[in-house]
Amino acid sequence: MNAPHLPNVAGIDSTVPSPAQTAASVQNSPGATSTSPPPPPAGAVLQDRLAGWVSDLTTLHELTERLTRTASLDEALQELLRAGSALVGARRGLVVLEPADGQGPDTTIGLGLAHADLGHIETVPRSSTSYGRILDGLPEGETEIASPDLLSEDGLDPRHREVAARLGYAASYAVPLATDAAGKLGAAVWLYDEPAEPVEHQRHLIGLYTRYATEHLARLLELERARTTLATVAEELLPSRLPRVAGVQLAARHRTGPRGGGDWYDALPLPEGALGLAVGSVTGSGPSAVAAMGRLRASLRAYAVMEGEDPVAVLSDLELLLRLTEPARSATALFAYCEPHQRKIVLAGAGHTPPLIIGERRTAFVETSLSAPLGMLACWEAPSVDLSPAPGETVLFYTDGLLHRTGDAMDRAFARLHSAASGVPRSIRHDPGAIADHVLRTVLPDGLDAADSREDVVMLAARFE
Repeated sequence: MNAPHLPNVAGIDSTVPSPAQTAASVQNSPGATSTSPPPPPAGAVLQDRLAGWVSDLTTLHELTERLTRTASLDEALQELLRAGSALVGARRGLVVLEPADGQGPDTTIGLGLAHADLGHIETVPRSSTSYGRILDGLPEGETEIASPDLLSEDGLDPRHREVAARLGYAASYAVPLATDAAGKLGAAVWLYDEPAEPVEHQRHLIGLYTRYATEHLARLLELERARTTLATVAEELLPSRLPRVAGVQLAARHRTGPRGGGDWYDALPLPEGALGLAVGSVTGSGPSAVAAMGRLRASLRAYAVMEGEDPVAVLSDLELLLRLTEPARSATALFAYCEPHQRKIVLAGAGHTPPLIIGERRTAFVETSLSAPLGMLACWEAPSVDLSPAPGETVLFYTDGLLHRTGDAMDRAFARLHSAASGVPRSIRHDPGAIADHVLRTVLPDGLDAADSREDVVMLAARFE
């Protein structure tokens, strides 16, 4: 009688071997009595086998569903370790990501292992570790490395023996993270507290799961590389360093969203000891927004050199350029012409958030005139604003991403920003970088400043002496 073939579930081959059975067969012997239990009927055996197959497929389906919900490489690696731990019956493990193409990222993540524990494991010679042997290439035909009683192995590296004893694991089971389509991405290792190894049934299940997981990891890896490349390009389009101008100290902070955005800042020396400061934001995200940001910033630098003393003229020229070259895009911008020795600032803004003055005696938003963003009107123009910071005061320029990342309504976000600026400790008010860091961490606590977000954040702080 042929066993039924169950359909594929979640892209997994349903040819799962039957669970290990321990039913003993009793043979009649001359001394056997009539009370011996009869063998189970064939239908019951088939039913048990079908139940085992259904259970396995259901488990794999649930685990792969959880894996597909992961949106980042780190999340997927953690889920891989948790699922593998359940499938092979090990409490701890680690995954080493080391793509064979050499483009990275290379990382090691542990389950039930502290950072120091991973450091101890990494002190073991690579050739003595199961993940190292996998990454360096297994012999033809081998697809796993099982060490059921690690400490009793002949020829085990002394350092490996010492680390295993220190961390309290006695056996390991390792599999490669590799497929023909994805190539070799890394290796996963699970650690047993006592001598043990997965049975054939478990090995088959973990093999099915890791093949699917490898394909998912390959997709996330490409996405991670694209994000990193985009972030690098965006950073390269911003100033590599801030200029040194007598009478003013400068500091900048930039947080790029995962897709890359169009927020930018600039600071450029101008004739006669003057300084031009600018911040802005281009609508949209991704490569097109990053490219538009680069073009807009380069154009503003040119206009600032030619007519920086008149911020309104600088933004008017920028608006005309944007309307002619980027008709489907809008942008906000703020440009300030500074004379540090006289502590005098003339600034104009186009739909941009107002700067914030932070000092010993006051913390206040600059009252700029209301204006539409660039590209929104047929002809943009708004009056400029004069500002005279007191000695020791810092003017903080920022983009609206700082406010949007809070998740609050704009009035509450502005209140949070004002409160954070008011609470800058006296001991760091002399350092514009420390002021920017304090405001950033206070407005966006619990890692929100570094977390993935659709919103870029730019801050430019200028402290006048």
